[in-house]
Amino acid sequence: MPAARDEGGVVATESLPGAIRVSRDWLDRIARNSPARLALLVFAGIIAVETVLLSLPAATASGERAPFVDALFTATSAVCVTGLVTVDTATYWSGFGQAVILVGIQIGGLGVMTLASILGLAVSRRIGLTQRMLTAVETKTTRLGEVGSLIRAVIIASLVVEGILTLVLVPRFLVHGETIGQAVWHGLFMALSIFNNAGFVVIDGGLTQFVGDWWLGLPIVIGTFIGAIGFPVILNVSRLWRTPGKWSLHAKLTVLTSALLAAGSTVAIGLFEWTNPDTFGRLTFGDKILASLVHGMTPRSSGLSTVDVGQMREATWFLTDALMFVGGGSASTAGGIKVSTLAVLVLAIVAEARGDRDIEAYGRRIGSSTVRLAVSVAFIGSTLVGVATLLLLMLTDLRLDVILFEVISAFATCGLSTGITPELPDGAKYVLTGLMFAGRTGTMTVAAALALRERRRVIRMPNERPIIG
Repeated sequence: MPAARDEGGVVATESLPGAIRVSRDWLDRIARNSPARLALLVFAGIIAVETVLLSLPAATASGERAPFVDALFTATSAVCVTGLVTVDTATYWSGFGQAVILVGIQIGGLGVMTLASILGLAVSRRIGLTQRMLTAVETKTTRLGEVGSLIRAVIIASLVVEGILTLVLVPRFLVHGETIGQAVWHGLFMALSIFNNAGFVVIDGGLTQFVGDWWLGLPIVIGTFIGAIGFPVILNVSRLWRTPGKWSLHAKLTVLTSALLAAGSTVAIGLFEWTNPDTFGRLTFGDKILASLVHGMTPRSSGLSTVDVGQMREATWFLTDALMFVGGGSASTAGGIKVSTLAVLVLAIVAEARGDRDIEAYGRRIGSSTVRLAVSVAFIGSTLVGVATLLLLMLTDLRLDVILFEVISAFATCGLSTGITPELPDGAKYVLTGLMFAGRTGTMTVAAALALRERRRVIRMPNERPIIG
Protein backbone atom coordinates (compact mmCIF):
# COMPACT_ATOMS: atom_id res chain seq x y z
CA MET A 1 0.00 0.00 0.00
CA PRO A 2 1.57 3.34 -0.99
CA ALA A 3 2.33 5.73 1.80
CA ALA A 4 -0.09 8.62 2.20
CA ARG A 5 1.19 12.18 2.33
CA ASP A 6 -0.02 15.14 4.30
CA GLU A 7 -0.23 18.64 2.91
CA GLY A 8 3.40 19.31 3.91
CA GLY A 9 4.74 16.44 1.82
CA VAL A 10 5.65 14.26 4.81
CA VAL A 11 4.97 10.55 4.56
CA ALA A 12 2.09 9.48 6.82
CA THR A 13 3.35 7.22 9.57
CA GLU A 14 0.30 4.91 9.70
CA SER A 15 1.37 3.01 6.59
CA LEU A 16 4.97 2.42 7.68
CA PRO A 17 6.34 -0.66 9.49
CA GLY A 18 6.44 -0.50 13.27
CA ALA A 19 10.17 0.17 13.82
CA ILE A 20 10.34 2.72 11.00
CA ARG A 21 7.17 4.42 12.24
CA VAL A 22 8.56 4.72 15.77
CA SER A 23 11.84 6.12 14.46
CA ARG A 24 10.04 8.53 12.15
CA ASP A 25 7.77 9.74 14.96
CA TRP A 26 10.76 10.22 17.22
CA LEU A 27 12.67 12.21 14.58
CA ASP A 28 9.63 14.32 13.72
CA ARG A 29 9.05 15.07 17.39
CA ILE A 30 12.65 16.24 17.83
CA ALA A 31 12.47 18.21 14.59
CA ARG A 32 9.38 20.09 15.74
CA ASN A 33 10.53 20.65 19.32
CA SER A 34 14.24 21.28 18.70
CA PRO A 35 15.48 21.25 15.10
CA ALA A 36 18.91 22.39 16.29
CA ARG A 37 19.25 19.32 18.50
CA LEU A 38 18.41 17.04 15.59
CA ALA A 39 21.00 18.86 13.47
CA LEU A 40 23.63 18.08 16.09
CA LEU A 41 22.57 14.43 16.23
CA VAL A 42 22.79 14.04 12.46
CA PHE A 43 26.18 15.74 12.31
CA ALA A 44 27.44 13.48 15.10
CA GLY A 45 26.05 10.44 13.27
CA ILE A 46 27.86 11.34 10.05
CA ILE A 47 31.10 11.83 11.98
CA ALA A 48 30.62 8.43 13.64
CA VAL A 49 30.20 6.71 10.26
CA GLU A 50 33.26 8.50 8.88
CA THR A 51 35.26 7.46 11.96
CA VAL A 52 34.33 3.81 11.49
CA LEU A 53 35.30 3.90 7.81
CA LEU A 54 38.63 5.59 8.54
CA SER A 55 39.31 2.99 11.24
CA LEU A 56 39.28 0.19 8.64
CA PRO A 57 42.70 -1.19 7.59
CA ALA A 58 41.84 -0.38 3.96
CA ALA A 59 41.71 3.34 4.83
CA THR A 60 45.46 3.63 5.52
CA ALA A 61 48.33 3.35 3.07
CA SER A 62 50.11 0.88 5.35
CA GLY A 63 47.09 -1.41 5.69
CA GLU A 64 47.10 -1.08 9.48
CA ARG A 65 44.25 0.29 11.54
CA ALA A 66 44.52 3.98 12.32
CA PRO A 67 44.46 4.87 16.03
CA PHE A 68 40.95 5.80 17.13
CA VAL A 69 41.92 9.35 18.06
CA ASP A 70 43.38 9.98 14.60
CA ALA A 71 40.36 8.47 12.83
CA LEU A 72 37.93 10.51 14.96
CA PHE A 73 39.95 13.70 14.60
CA THR A 74 40.23 13.35 10.82
CA ALA A 75 36.54 12.45 10.43
CA THR A 76 35.49 15.47 12.50
CA SER A 77 37.88 17.74 10.64
CA ALA A 78 36.48 16.53 7.29
CA VAL A 79 32.77 16.77 8.15
CA CYS A 80 33.33 20.09 9.91
CA VAL A 81 35.39 21.27 6.88
CA THR A 82 38.26 22.35 9.10
CA GLY A 83 41.49 20.93 7.68
CA LEU A 84 43.45 20.39 10.87
CA VAL A 85 45.14 16.98 10.72
CA THR A 86 47.05 14.72 13.05
CA VAL A 87 48.53 12.69 10.18
CA ASP A 88 49.53 13.68 6.64
CA THR A 89 46.52 13.31 4.35
CA ALA A 90 48.55 12.61 1.21
CA THR A 91 50.79 9.85 2.61
CA TYR A 92 49.00 8.31 5.60
CA TRP A 93 45.61 7.55 4.07
CA SER A 94 45.00 5.23 1.13
CA GLY A 95 42.91 6.11 -1.90
CA PHE A 96 39.88 4.70 -0.08
CA GLY A 97 40.65 6.76 3.02
CA GLN A 98 41.08 9.92 0.97
CA ALA A 99 37.75 9.22 -0.77
CA VAL A 100 36.07 8.89 2.64
CA ILE A 101 37.57 12.23 3.66
CA LEU A 102 36.37 13.82 0.40
CA VAL A 103 32.81 12.59 0.95
CA GLY A 104 32.91 14.01 4.47
CA ILE A 105 34.08 17.36 3.10
CA GLN A 106 31.23 17.51 0.60
CA ILE A 107 28.62 16.54 3.19
CA GLY A 108 29.96 19.05 5.68
CA GLY A 109 30.17 21.80 3.07
CA LEU A 110 26.62 21.39 1.86
CA GLY A 111 25.35 20.87 5.37
CA VAL A 112 23.81 17.66 6.61
CA MET A 113 20.38 19.25 6.89
CA THR A 114 20.60 20.73 3.41
CA LEU A 115 21.67 17.36 2.03
CA ALA A 116 18.70 15.68 3.72
CA SER A 117 16.35 18.18 2.09
CA ILE A 118 17.98 17.61 -1.29
CA LEU A 119 17.33 13.88 -0.99
CA GLY A 120 13.74 14.53 0.10
CA LEU A 121 13.24 16.84 -2.85
CA ALA A 122 14.61 14.26 -5.27
CA VAL A 123 12.26 11.57 -3.98
CA SER A 124 9.02 13.50 -3.45
CA ARG A 125 9.54 16.40 -5.86
CA ARG A 126 8.73 18.75 -3.02
CA ILE A 127 9.98 19.51 0.47
CA GLY A 128 7.90 18.73 3.52
CA LEU A 129 7.55 21.01 6.51
CA THR A 130 9.93 18.96 8.65
CA GLN A 131 12.68 19.09 6.06
CA ARG A 132 12.13 22.83 5.66
CA MET A 133 12.47 23.33 9.41
CA LEU A 134 15.71 21.36 9.53
CA THR A 135 17.22 23.13 6.54
CA ALA A 136 16.24 26.50 7.99
CA VAL A 137 18.37 25.69 11.04
CA GLU A 138 21.40 24.76 8.95
CA THR A 139 21.13 27.60 6.44
CA LYS A 140 19.97 30.28 8.88
CA THR A 141 16.88 30.95 6.73
CA THR A 142 14.01 32.42 8.71
CA ARG A 143 11.29 32.15 6.06
CA LEU A 144 10.56 28.49 5.34
CA GLY A 145 9.21 29.28 1.90
CA GLU A 146 12.72 30.30 0.80
CA VAL A 147 14.31 26.96 1.64
CA GLY A 148 13.52 25.39 -1.74
CA SER A 149 15.13 28.27 -3.62
CA LEU A 150 18.09 28.23 -1.27
CA ILE A 151 18.65 24.51 -1.86
CA ARG A 152 18.63 25.07 -5.61
CA ALA A 153 21.24 27.80 -5.09
CA VAL A 154 23.31 25.39 -2.98
CA ILE A 155 23.21 22.70 -5.67
CA ILE A 156 23.90 25.02 -8.59
CA ALA A 157 26.63 27.01 -6.84
CA SER A 158 28.38 23.89 -5.57
CA LEU A 159 28.32 21.97 -8.84
CA VAL A 160 29.20 24.94 -11.03
CA VAL A 161 32.04 26.31 -8.90
CA GLU A 162 33.49 22.89 -8.06
CA GLY A 163 33.24 21.88 -11.72
CA ILE A 164 34.99 25.03 -12.94
CA LEU A 165 37.72 24.69 -10.31
CA THR A 166 38.28 21.07 -11.31
CA LEU A 167 38.56 21.97 -15.00
CA VAL A 168 41.05 24.71 -14.16
CA LEU A 169 43.20 22.65 -11.79
CA VAL A 170 43.45 19.36 -13.71
CA PRO A 171 45.52 20.85 -16.58
CA ARG A 172 47.81 22.49 -14.02
CA PHE A 173 48.60 19.14 -12.39
CA LEU A 174 49.10 17.57 -15.83
CA VAL A 175 51.66 20.28 -16.63
CA HIS A 176 53.23 19.56 -13.25
CA GLY A 177 54.08 16.07 -14.52
CA GLU A 178 51.28 13.98 -13.04
CA THR A 179 49.47 11.19 -14.85
CA ILE A 180 45.92 11.77 -16.07
CA GLY A 181 44.49 9.75 -13.17
CA GLN A 182 46.52 11.62 -10.57
CA ALA A 183 45.74 15.00 -12.11
CA VAL A 184 41.99 14.32 -12.20
CA TRP A 185 41.97 13.06 -8.61
CA HIS A 186 44.08 15.93 -7.29
CA GLY A 187 42.09 18.48 -9.28
CA LEU A 188 38.75 17.15 -8.02
CA PHE A 189 39.93 16.81 -4.42
CA MET A 190 41.45 20.29 -4.31
CA ALA A 191 38.41 21.84 -6.03
CA LEU A 192 36.09 20.46 -3.35
CA SER A 193 38.55 21.37 -0.60
CA ILE A 194 38.83 24.96 -1.87
CA PHE A 195 35.14 25.67 -2.41
CA ASN A 196 34.05 23.93 0.80
CA ASN A 197 36.80 25.78 2.67
CA ALA A 198 38.01 22.44 4.00
CA GLY A 199 41.76 23.03 4.01
CA PHE A 200 42.71 19.42 3.24
CA VAL A 201 45.60 18.89 0.83
CA VAL A 202 46.06 15.56 -0.93
CA ILE A 203 49.20 16.57 -2.86
CA ASP A 204 52.40 14.97 -1.63
CA GLY A 205 54.63 17.77 -0.35
CA GLY A 206 51.78 20.20 0.24
CA LEU A 207 51.16 23.54 -1.44
CA THR A 208 54.49 25.19 -0.59
CA GLN A 209 55.84 24.04 -3.95
CA PHE A 210 53.14 26.19 -5.62
CA VAL A 211 53.79 29.39 -3.67
CA GLY A 212 54.40 31.43 -6.85
CA ASP A 213 51.98 29.54 -9.09
CA TRP A 214 49.19 31.91 -10.17
CA TRP A 215 47.44 29.04 -11.97
CA LEU A 216 46.78 27.43 -8.59
CA GLY A 217 46.87 30.49 -6.34
CA LEU A 218 44.09 32.49 -8.02
CA PRO A 219 41.60 29.57 -7.97
CA ILE A 220 42.31 29.24 -4.24
CA VAL A 221 41.59 32.94 -3.67
CA ILE A 222 38.45 33.11 -5.84
CA GLY A 223 37.04 29.72 -4.83
CA THR A 224 37.61 30.45 -1.15
CA PHE A 225 35.82 33.80 -1.38
CA ILE A 226 32.78 32.32 -3.14
CA GLY A 227 32.54 29.41 -0.70
CA ALA A 228 32.87 31.71 2.30
CA ILE A 229 30.34 34.33 1.21
CA GLY A 230 27.33 32.20 2.15
CA PHE A 231 24.55 30.56 0.15
CA PRO A 232 21.87 33.15 1.10
CA VAL A 233 24.13 35.87 -0.32
CA ILE A 234 24.81 33.84 -3.46
CA LEU A 235 21.07 33.42 -3.95
CA ASN A 236 20.28 37.09 -3.36
CA VAL A 237 23.11 38.43 -5.51
CA SER A 238 22.40 36.00 -8.36
CA ARG A 239 18.82 37.25 -8.49
CA LEU A 240 19.62 40.95 -8.26
CA TRP A 241 23.15 41.21 -9.64
CA ARG A 242 22.13 44.04 -11.97
CA THR A 243 20.70 46.14 -9.14
CA PRO A 244 23.02 45.99 -6.09
CA GLY A 245 20.90 48.64 -4.39
CA LYS A 246 18.11 46.08 -4.04
CA TRP A 247 20.28 43.48 -2.32
CA SER A 248 19.17 42.44 1.14
CA LEU A 249 20.80 44.10 4.12
CA HIS A 250 22.48 40.80 5.00
CA ALA A 251 23.99 40.52 1.51
CA LYS A 252 25.25 44.11 1.55
CA LEU A 253 26.84 43.78 4.99
CA THR A 254 28.40 40.42 4.16
CA VAL A 255 29.88 41.45 0.82
CA LEU A 256 31.19 44.80 2.09
CA THR A 257 32.66 43.43 5.32
CA SER A 258 34.21 40.43 3.53
CA ALA A 259 35.79 42.66 0.90
CA LEU A 260 37.20 45.08 3.47
CA LEU A 261 38.62 42.27 5.60
CA ALA A 262 40.14 40.54 2.56
CA ALA A 263 41.77 43.73 1.30
CA GLY A 264 43.00 44.84 4.71
CA SER A 265 44.40 41.44 5.67
CA THR A 266 46.14 41.03 2.30
CA VAL A 267 47.97 44.32 2.74
CA ALA A 268 48.77 43.75 6.42
CA ILE A 269 50.07 40.19 6.06
CA GLY A 270 52.08 41.22 3.01
CA LEU A 271 53.73 44.00 5.01
CA PHE A 272 54.36 41.79 8.06
CA GLU A 273 55.96 38.95 6.06
CA TRP A 274 57.57 40.89 3.18
CA THR A 275 61.10 40.65 4.59
CA ASN A 276 60.72 37.41 6.57
CA PRO A 277 63.39 35.10 5.08
CA ASP A 278 61.47 32.01 6.18
CA THR A 279 58.24 32.92 4.36
CA PHE A 280 57.92 35.80 1.84
CA GLY A 281 61.43 37.22 2.01
CA ARG A 282 62.96 34.71 -0.42
CA LEU A 283 60.22 35.18 -3.05
CA THR A 284 60.18 37.42 -6.11
CA PHE A 285 57.97 40.52 -6.15
CA GLY A 286 55.18 38.79 -8.08
CA ASP A 287 55.32 35.73 -5.86
CA LYS A 288 55.05 37.94 -2.77
CA ILE A 289 51.92 39.56 -4.17
CA LEU A 290 50.32 36.16 -4.81
CA ALA A 291 51.32 34.84 -1.39
CA SER A 292 49.82 37.95 0.21
CA LEU A 293 46.55 37.42 -1.68
CA VAL A 294 46.35 33.76 -0.67
CA HIS A 295 47.16 34.32 2.99
CA GLY A 296 44.97 37.40 3.17
CA MET A 297 41.97 35.37 2.03
CA THR A 298 42.37 31.89 3.50
CA PRO A 299 42.63 32.68 7.27
CA ARG A 300 38.92 33.49 7.42
CA SER A 301 37.83 30.22 5.86
CA SER A 302 39.74 27.62 3.86
CA GLY A 303 43.03 27.52 5.79
CA LEU A 304 45.08 26.60 2.72
CA SER A 305 48.65 27.86 2.94
CA THR A 306 51.49 28.12 0.43
CA VAL A 307 54.18 28.94 3.03
CA ASP A 308 55.05 27.44 6.40
CA VAL A 309 52.68 29.10 8.87
CA GLY A 310 54.91 27.98 11.73
CA GLN A 311 57.66 30.29 10.43
CA MET A 312 55.47 33.40 10.26
CA ARG A 313 56.05 36.29 12.62
CA GLU A 314 54.05 36.60 15.83
CA ALA A 315 52.37 39.76 14.56
CA THR A 316 51.05 37.75 11.61
CA TRP A 317 49.85 35.01 13.96
CA PHE A 318 47.97 37.56 16.05
CA LEU A 319 46.29 39.09 13.00
CA THR A 320 45.48 35.62 11.68
CA ASP A 321 43.91 34.75 15.05
CA ALA A 322 41.52 37.67 14.67
CA LEU A 323 40.70 36.84 11.05
CA MET A 324 40.02 33.17 11.84
CA PHE A 325 37.79 34.08 14.77
CA VAL A 326 35.64 36.31 12.54
CA GLY A 327 35.39 33.69 9.79
CA GLY A 328 33.16 33.97 6.71
CA GLY A 329 29.53 34.55 5.86
CA SER A 330 26.51 33.01 7.58
CA ALA A 331 25.30 29.70 6.12
CA SER A 332 28.58 29.35 4.24
CA THR A 333 31.25 26.67 4.26
CA ALA A 334 33.37 28.89 6.53
CA GLY A 335 33.33 29.01 10.32
CA GLY A 336 33.96 31.67 12.96
CA ILE A 337 31.43 34.05 14.47
CA LYS A 338 30.68 35.27 10.90
CA VAL A 339 31.29 38.63 9.23
CA SER A 340 27.67 39.73 9.65
CA THR A 341 28.08 39.34 13.42
CA LEU A 342 31.14 41.57 13.31
CA ALA A 343 29.31 44.10 11.14
CA VAL A 344 26.36 44.32 13.55
CA LEU A 345 28.66 44.76 16.55
CA VAL A 346 30.60 47.52 14.79
CA LEU A 347 27.37 49.27 13.77
CA ALA A 348 26.14 49.05 17.37
CA ILE A 349 29.35 50.63 18.65
CA VAL A 350 29.14 53.42 16.05
CA ALA A 351 25.51 54.11 16.91
CA GLU A 352 26.32 54.26 20.61
CA ALA A 353 29.29 56.56 19.99
CA ARG A 354 27.08 58.89 17.97
CA GLY A 355 24.30 58.81 20.49
CA ASP A 356 21.84 57.40 17.95
CA ARG A 357 18.74 55.72 19.30
CA ASP A 358 18.59 53.16 16.49
CA ILE A 359 21.22 51.07 14.74
CA GLU A 360 20.89 51.74 11.02
CA ALA A 361 22.57 50.63 7.82
CA TYR A 362 21.62 51.14 4.16
CA GLY A 363 18.31 52.71 5.11
CA ARG A 364 17.30 49.85 7.40
CA ARG A 365 17.02 49.62 11.17
CA ILE A 366 18.64 46.67 12.95
CA GLY A 367 16.57 45.46 15.90
CA SER A 368 17.84 44.97 19.43
CA SER A 369 17.22 41.23 19.21
CA THR A 370 19.76 41.00 16.36
CA VAL A 371 22.31 42.89 18.44
CA ARG A 372 21.71 40.58 21.42
CA LEU A 373 22.20 37.57 19.16
CA ALA A 374 25.46 39.01 17.79
CA VAL A 375 26.74 39.66 21.31
CA SER A 376 25.75 36.14 22.36
CA VAL A 377 27.50 34.53 19.40
CA ALA A 378 30.69 36.50 20.01
CA PHE A 379 30.63 35.79 23.74
CA ILE A 380 29.96 32.06 23.39
CA GLY A 381 32.69 31.80 20.77
CA SER A 382 35.16 33.65 23.00
CA THR A 383 34.24 31.43 25.94
CA LEU A 384 34.76 28.24 23.93
CA VAL A 385 38.14 29.48 22.74
CA GLY A 386 39.14 30.53 26.25
CA VAL A 387 38.16 27.26 27.90
CA ALA A 388 39.86 25.16 25.19
CA THR A 389 43.02 27.27 25.47
CA LEU A 390 43.15 26.73 29.23
CA LEU A 391 42.69 22.98 28.79
CA LEU A 392 45.48 22.74 26.23
CA LEU A 393 47.79 24.82 28.44
CA MET A 394 47.15 22.29 31.22
CA LEU A 395 47.66 19.27 28.94
CA THR A 396 50.84 20.49 27.23
CA ASP A 397 53.92 22.60 27.93
CA LEU A 398 53.59 24.65 24.75
CA ARG A 399 53.54 28.46 24.53
CA LEU A 400 50.30 30.41 24.71
CA ASP A 401 50.66 31.94 21.24
CA VAL A 402 50.89 28.61 19.39
CA ILE A 403 48.12 27.04 21.46
CA LEU A 404 45.80 30.01 20.95
CA PHE A 405 46.45 29.86 17.20
CA GLU A 406 45.56 26.16 17.02
CA VAL A 407 42.48 26.56 19.22
CA ILE A 408 41.03 29.43 17.19
CA SER A 409 41.77 27.55 13.98
CA ALA A 410 39.78 24.58 15.30
CA PHE A 411 36.87 26.69 16.55
CA ALA A 412 36.69 28.68 13.32
CA THR A 413 37.01 25.48 11.25
CA CYS A 414 39.87 27.18 9.40
CA GLY A 415 42.63 24.57 9.42
CA LEU A 416 45.73 26.75 9.51
CA SER A 417 48.32 25.27 11.86
CA THR A 418 51.68 26.14 13.32
CA GLY A 419 52.49 22.43 13.10
CA ILE A 420 51.81 21.36 16.70
CA THR A 421 48.59 19.37 16.15
CA PRO A 422 50.24 16.02 15.21
CA GLU A 423 52.43 16.23 18.34
CA LEU A 424 49.61 16.97 20.79
CA PRO A 425 48.68 14.35 23.42
CA ASP A 426 45.46 12.44 22.87
CA GLY A 427 43.59 14.49 25.47
CA ALA A 428 44.40 17.72 23.64
CA LYS A 429 43.31 16.17 20.33
CA TYR A 430 39.93 15.28 21.83
CA VAL A 431 39.56 18.88 23.03
CA LEU A 432 40.18 20.18 19.52
CA THR A 433 37.78 17.58 18.12
CA GLY A 434 34.97 18.87 20.32
CA LEU A 435 35.87 22.44 19.44
CA MET A 436 35.69 21.73 15.70
CA PHE A 437 32.25 20.17 16.17
CA ALA A 438 30.98 23.16 18.14
CA GLY A 439 32.46 25.59 15.63
CA ARG A 440 30.87 23.92 12.60
CA THR A 441 27.41 23.42 14.07
CA GLY A 442 27.41 27.02 15.24
CA THR A 443 27.65 28.51 18.68
CA MET A 444 23.99 29.49 18.78
CA THR A 445 22.92 26.07 17.43
CA VAL A 446 24.82 24.40 20.24
CA ALA A 447 23.25 26.73 22.77
CA ALA A 448 19.76 26.12 21.37
CA ALA A 449 20.26 22.35 21.32
CA LEU A 450 21.31 22.33 24.98
CA ALA A 451 18.44 24.53 26.10
CA LEU A 452 15.70 22.44 27.74
CA ARG A 453 12.94 24.92 27.06
CA GLU A 454 12.30 28.39 25.78
CA ARG A 455 11.47 30.76 28.59
CA ARG A 456 8.32 32.80 28.07
CA ARG A 457 7.19 35.45 30.53
CA VAL A 458 3.85 37.19 30.63
CA ILE A 459 4.95 39.93 33.01
CA ARG A 460 7.84 42.24 32.06
CA MET A 461 9.83 43.93 34.80
CA PRO A 462 10.35 47.71 35.05
CA ASN A 463 13.19 49.09 32.95
CA GLU A 464 16.37 50.30 34.68
CA ARG A 465 19.76 50.95 33.18
CA PRO A 466 22.91 49.88 35.06
CA ILE A 467 26.13 51.89 34.78
CA ILE A 468 28.35 50.57 31.99
CA GLY A 469 32.06 51.35 31.66
